[in-house]
Amino acid sequence: MATGRIVTLTTDFGQRDPFVGIMKGVILGICRDATLIDLTHEIEPFDIREGALALESAWRFFPMGTIHLAVVDPGVGGGRRALALEAGGHYFVGPDNGLFSFALTRGKCSAISIEAPAYRRFEVSRTFHGRDIFAPAAGHLAAGVPLEHLGPRITDPIQLPLPRCRRTGDEIVGEVVGTDRFGNLLTSVAADMVSELAPDGVIEVALAGREISGLASSYEESQPGVALAIVGSSGRLEIFVKNGSAQAALGAAPGAQVTIRRLGSSRRL
Repeated sequence: MATGRIVTLTTDFGQRDPFVGIMKGVILGICRDATLIDLTHEIEPFDIREGALALESAWRFFPMGTIHLAVVDPGVGGGRRALALEAGGHYFVGPDNGLFSFALTRGKCSAISIEAPAYRRFEVSRTFHGRDIFAPAAGHLAAGVPLEHLGPRITDPIQLPLPRCRRTGDEIVGEVVGTDRFGNLLTSVAADMVSELAPDGVIEVALAGREISGLASSYEESQPGVALAIVGSSGRLEIFVKNGSAQAALGAAPGAQVTIRRLGSSRRL
């Protein structure tokens, strides 16, 4: 039986309380050779979309077979299912509340509801499924237990509504989907859409009707306090302010409209 798979952990638990350490203890109690990697435990409490974005930006940089355990679970103890799925050669374990929406759009996907008593703790708290359901499932997957042993197959995992992003002629309309620690505004506009719209990079960007100075190739290009757009490491268009917070400077929140237009070659912002 294969052992020692990588398990990543993503939660909104923070580091003050022992919750993350307890989950690690449960996993290691099942699979001593598992390699545990913290992605982040600083997701805004209860923010399922932020958790989904963090996972979306990170999972593909891990080896095939990695198990991604994520707990952002405002519905803990309620009627939502406990989910484990395989997509793109990776495994995902956590609440069925849309946290893995990005994985469900990647074509072939196998999903199960974690119900088999043998693969969860004997006593299940109504407030800590990370310890009692999700960590045991991740530990057993790391130890080589097949996905289908964890419970019955399901065909309707919850998916979050997709962020707006459409192209019409010489214009792309998207939206702000989140922020990072530096106050950069992450958008729903993918890098390949920008390059298809304007291969030469000659575009103008507007945020909620407010013009942004243009597209930069690095954070260093801008002057302090000036907002620019850039294609970030996640493959999304971002809006940033050099040495500052675009979120604070522009007062934008998730859902704010972002518009990208192609310009004639004679004009560059």
